[in-house]
Amino acid sequence: MAQARISAKASEGAQQQQQQQQSGGQLRGRFYRSTSMADRSSRLLENLDQLELRVEAFRDAASAMEQEKEILLEMIHNIQNSQDMRHISEGEREELNLTANRLMGRTLTVEVSVETIRNAQQQESLLHATKMIDEIVNKLLDDLEDAKMRLMSLYGACTSDVPAGPIDQKFQSVVIGCAIEDQKKIKRRLETLLRNLENSEKSITLLEHQKSSVRQSCNSKQD
Repeated sequence: MAQARISAKASEGAQQQQQQQQSGGQLRGRFYRSTSMADRSSRLLENLDQLELRVEAFRDAASAMEQEKEILLEMIHNIQNSQDMRHISEGEREELNLTANRLMGRTLTVEVSVETIRNAQQQESLLHATKMIDEIVNKLLDDLEDAKMRLMSLYGACTSDVPAGPIDQKFQSVVIGCAIEDQKKIKRRLETLLRNLENSEKSITLLEHQKSSVRQSCNSKQD
């Protein structure tokens, strides 16, 4: 009997030990799974952080391509309308225009678009700013000098540099309400408009100088 009780106790102890081992294994298993999940989550978060940097770099590169396209088109347009083009033979001018048109066509085949995420207020501010610029552009031919002064006041509202003239305070408040990317695009548009106006003024001045020289030459011959 005693031997049987000893054997029963031993068997009970072995079963309890086995249960404890199984229970401990399950706890350890849950612990290891928890640690593994944390590691995976950390790795995934690190990958997403790296991808975010690449996405921003990708958008910056696309924006740079947008600007390059605008610059190329402007340069081709300026060449076609330059004074040098007016002072070459008709055959040479025709050949150069064909080349310029070909380059412009190839440039236009490149479509680059970076969409800006805006809320309702930013969208409204962009439309308002665009309308203010368009109103001045539509009156360029009526008064070139006045339009230039007004565009300069708009540009002064977009730059952090000390402006050379007055600032359009109303336009500045509108631009501040735009998204950062839109603010940069508005500034670039104004820069392009002012460059084109400056080139136009140079062309007009050069043309007037040439006309004056021709008149003086004619007067001298008559004398």
